[in-house]
Amino acid sequence: MAGFRDREKQFFPLQNVQDVVKLFRDQLTCGEEPNLSLLSIILGVIENILTVNRAVPTEVDNSSNLEPIFPVVELHTIEALYSKFETHIKRSVDLTKFPGPHATRELVKHVSDVIWGSLTRSFYKDKAHLQSLYSFLTGNKLDCFGVAFGVVAAFQILRYKDVHLALSEDHAWVVFGEDLAETAEVTWHGKGNEDKRGQPITSGTAEKSWLYLNGYPVICTREMEVSSIVSGINPSITATMDSVELGSLQQELLWLLYDMGHLKMYPMALGNLGDLEEITPTENRKKPLQLFQEAIANSQEFYNDQHVYPYTYLGGYLYRKQDYNGALQTWANAASVIKKYNYNREDEEIYKEFLEIANDLIPSMMKHVAGENAARIHHTSLLYSPESYANFLRFYDGICEWEEDSPTPVLHITWAKQLVFSISKFDHSVRVGVDLKGENGDGDDSEDSEDENSSDETKDKNQNVKEESSRNKTEETVNEESIPAGKGRAGKLGRRKAVSTVSKTGAVNGNTDEDKIKSAIQELESKVGGEENEKEDINPNIPDLANPNIPDLAKACSESILNPEFLLGGGEPFTTATTTTTVTTSHSEASSRVDLDEFLSSKSNGSPFMGMTVDSMLKAESPSDMIMFRKRPPSTFTHTPSPLLENREGQSETIIPSPTPNEQGPPVILCLKSQKMKGLKKIFSSSKLNASAIKLQLTAQSQVHFKHSKRSTDSDLSTHRKRSRRE
Repeated sequence: MAGFRDREKQFFPLQNVQDVVKLFRDQLTCGEEPNLSLLSIILGVIENILTVNRAVPTEVDNSSNLEPIFPVVELHTIEALYSKFETHIKRSVDLTKFPGPHATRELVKHVSDVIWGSLTRSFYKDKAHLQSLYSFLTGNKLDCFGVAFGVVAAFQILRYKDVHLALSEDHAWVVFGEDLAETAEVTWHGKGNEDKRGQPITSGTAEKSWLYLNGYPVICTREMEVSSIVSGINPSITATMDSVELGSLQQELLWLLYDMGHLKMYPMALGNLGDLEEITPTENRKKPLQLFQEAIANSQEFYNDQHVYPYTYLGGYLYRKQDYNGALQTWANAASVIKKYNYNREDEEIYKEFLEIANDLIPSMMKHVAGENAARIHHTSLLYSPESYANFLRFYDGICEWEEDSPTPVLHITWAKQLVFSISKFDHSVRVGVDLKGENGDGDDSEDSEDENSSDETKDKNQNVKEESSRNKTEETVNEESIPAGKGRAGKLGRRKAVSTVSKTGAVNGNTDEDKIKSAIQELESKVGGEENEKEDINPNIPDLANPNIPDLAKACSESILNPEFLLGGGEPFTTATTTTTVTTSHSEASSRVDLDEFLSSKSNGSPFMGMTVDSMLKAESPSDMIMFRKRPPSTFTHTPSPLLENREGQSETIIPSPTPNEQGPPVILCLKSQKMKGLKKIFSSSKLNASAIKLQLTAQSQVHFKHSKRSTDSDLSTHRKRSRRE
């Protein structure tokens, strides 16, 4: 494809966003391959003017205060740059040395050397806005993605249709051959890896590096390669300011590609679109949450759930919306993906992602939730949720499993300190309530078995001691039984105690256990057979010690509150008269019952509030807490049978006890799989935390030092295929 066709020239000059969108639509629908070089140069010109060369007054704090502009892109500018790239490629590649209709590894290596050899030798790693061919043609600079895309664009100029871009979440290479079965490195990643160009990526895949996604990268079509340069647009002017115009252009182009179905197999581009929609929602379009969920679903369907960024996109969004339970669950899912890989130093981008989540976002989230006064009351909050606690542990379990069998450690003391800080914020009843288990068949149960064996031995010893003590008591009791029992209730209690002891120990006068048990039962039946037998056993000359009012008093206690003064010798037996649902009470009794009802439950506009139990009142630390308990909606309470009190209208009013964290449902069971976390599962499920043991276990064989750099520097702008996270 040489120069421009007449149909392409008619779109110039490009004066606004819609002009650019029309040109892209034409390229994607004209029936021929879209011109990658042309589109990359156009986007590079616009991005350069709106970001790199944009004058920003020092007093301006955000991009909304900048004067809106859009560059006028002239035809002669684009045509000159395109001709320069086309001439450079054709002049540097002699196709007569590479016969055949399909690209070979030697040809791929040669073309990548042509791009690589034209780059300046000055160090510019991690700089922004270097992903387009405009940067290559005007400054001889390209980033990692730019080199790979430049190679694919060069092959299109050479009229090869079997060389396409392969993208992971932080790397790019090419696939080629008749069935696209061959792979080749054409760019670098990190320092000192230039000699990898031309080599297949099999070694990186075999090492289970996240950089290569375990063999599940995005293999692009020509249209998806257009999507990659659109998704790679970087609207950042400074570390804290974006170009509104460039963001709007990127958003419009991504929706164009979305409508044509070219983002369906590109989860990361969907994440970028979701971020843009969160900033500036488009009317009658999908919400950001739907786009993030679609990216995850597509990753699971097409890429065996090997992509991590779809989860971190969604987790960041939920965090910003203060859906902390959802964010924690999503981050745990992200850790469940990263555990499929082995960490090495080339995976620094995803390491920084998880480092920020674990040591910045989660602790900030815990501080925010713990600082709320309602956190002590609302048991549905993050800190009282067993599911959230399980997700928290699952997140760290995935990180620890990522570290296992890796050449480079992941966890260091900062991770451990932040874990201890965050885990201490969970309510102790939640920690106790989560059932943690080790993975079956991995040898982890040996420690539990030993503990159980030692526990059984301890129980046996304790049981022997109890039996020995019981024997001694039995012998004493039997000896006492041979003495005539005293008269009255004291004598009866003594005999019953002897019978009970004999029946438990079964060792009287050498008889067999069965005989002893039978005789004990018979004697017990004879002694407690009925009231008449009791009366006969009691000496009529000695008055009965039992007060005849005791049975009535005990029965009434189930209906009213006992007056403590009565037990001290004065006052009425009860603070309120006995109330039943079947007996009509007197006026004085009703008035006293009304006072009790008003204390337990009040009415507003005819609608009863939920009452409080004594346990609820004891838990409340202030009058405001009591109010919160009373106003809690019924859905937060457990559906257990509750006592009924009659209100003044004669209707039954339910008093539902206040819930406790361990009443929220069946226990949550979590199976830990990493060795480090399995070693800590007893501590994690205990009411007290041993911080020193946790830190020692997590940092075992992981004592490494990391350089700490300030956030939000120019290097943050270099993540061109993933938008910088917003604070």
